[in-house]
Amino acid sequence: MSRAIMQRMAPFLWTTRVRFVDTDASGRIHYTALFRWFEAAEQDFLRELRQSYSGDPAAEIGWPRVHAECDISGPFVFDDEVSIALRVTRVGNSSFELSYAASTAGIQRATGRIVIVSIDRQTRRSRPLPSAFAEALRRRMPEPSEG
Repeated sequence: MSRAIMQRMAPFLWTTRVRFVDTDASGRIHYTALFRWFEAAEQDFLRELRQSYSGDPAAEIGWPRVHAECDISGPFVFDDEVSIALRVTRVGNSSFELSYAASTAGIQRATGRIVIVSIDRQTRRSRPLPSAFAEALRRRMPEPSEG
């Protein structure tokens, strides 16, 4: 199997540990930590793609998150090693969607989804994704399942 096909099939993996600052009074993960981890995974994923939200001509583009969700199904506690699996699940004309699965000790304990829109900074209206950026994202989408 070619490396390109394997990349399409496999999620991008990012690993961290639960730090004390990530926990709440119960000693479990504070839900906001998951969104910080999703964002950190996203930044490293874009770095791997050699894409960025900044620089020319991207400086004219804003990237607001218009939808963010997270479902937590099990605990993350101090010093757990956490693996975040990121997948590109949709690439549209002016937006894209990333989905996340967070696991510790091989057990999935949270999932999330974030929708990001490309906007013109001057007009604050949606605009098409830069073509090279959209193509890089599409190359990392899973192959559609044959039905």
